[in-house]
Amino acid sequence: MGKIIVFGAGGRAGRAAVGEALRRGHQVTAVVRDPDRHRHLTGAAVRAGDVTAAGAVAGLAAGHDAAIMAAYDAGARPDAFFPAAARALLDGLTRAGVGRLVAVGLAATLETADGTPLMDTPGFPQEFRPICLGHAAAAAVLRSSDDRMDWLIVSPAGDFDHAGARSGRYAVAAVDMTGRISYGDLAVALLDEIDNPRHHRTHIGVTAAPR
Repeated sequence: MGKIIVFGAGGRAGRAAVGEALRRGHQVTAVVRDPDRHRHLTGAAVRAGDVTAAGAVAGLAAGHDAAIMAAYDAGARPDAFFPAAARALLDGLTRAGVGRLVAVGLAATLETADGTPLMDTPGFPQEFRPICLGHAAAAAVLRSSDDRMDWLIVSPAGDFDHAGARSGRYAVAAVDMTGRISYGDLAVALLDEIDNPRHHRTHIGVTAAPR
């Protein structure tokens, strides 16, 4: 089994990723801003850290095999936070010798059949555009990186099923705003892409598997 570090382990996606990694027998470091607020992350080594600081990333990630990025800072501007985190992860993880990064993304930055990002299509809710632009800027940072980092963005193909349970199954799918996936099944997809990587330096959407 490997050692996995999860940045943003206190959020719903991060907590699900920690739980899935522990379920599979991995050693997990859960990085949060305030460890005292996350004593519920039992089984993981909970550490304080700033995902936008390359030095902190490098120090925390040393000795790990892969990293998951699920962090979000509600108090920061998305167009600053997400690309800063992407740059710090590329720098810090490379310094630490961690070669695989799987990041939680948004369906809004997936491309539709004609190559248009979903967030640029008619009728897309404009109130969500700032966070979408932040994620898009982070993706651009990853895409412009050299090939030392094997990164992947995984997002719902549509949206989260916020009340959904883990089924252990999912399907890779094109963008579809009617699609839904639970946090638990998104975590299954994240860990599958660490345990048995199939997609590299791209963005994939996942949705609930057909019954």
